[in-house]
Amino acid sequence: MSYATFDEFYPVYLAVHKNMMSRRLHFIGTSLVILCIMGVFFTGNWVLFLFAPMLGYGFSWYGNFVCEKTPPLCFQHPLYTLMGDFRMFWEILTGKLAAF
Repeated sequence: MSYATFDEFYPVYLAVHKNMMSRRLHFIGTSLVILCIMGVFFTGNWVLFLFAPMLGYGFSWYGNFVCEKTPPLCFQHPLYTLMGDFRMFWEILTGKLAAF
């Protein structure tokens, strides 16, 4: 399916991330991505950039395949899915979306 805008895509993204454990795993993965990127800036160790996608996708894909029992949306919509991960992270962090 094709989406004209991210706002059109995001409700679909949330619909396939209903499981609370999956949301938690996505939140953890996105947190680790942010920490890796911050680590690069604070330490100058560029190798941390290699860990960011492994940690982010690792936790997220586990949540999708095991908890949700669906394939990750990033295979069809990589940019919108990345944007969805960070928006869902922010909404969980600010209490707009339940996960904990």
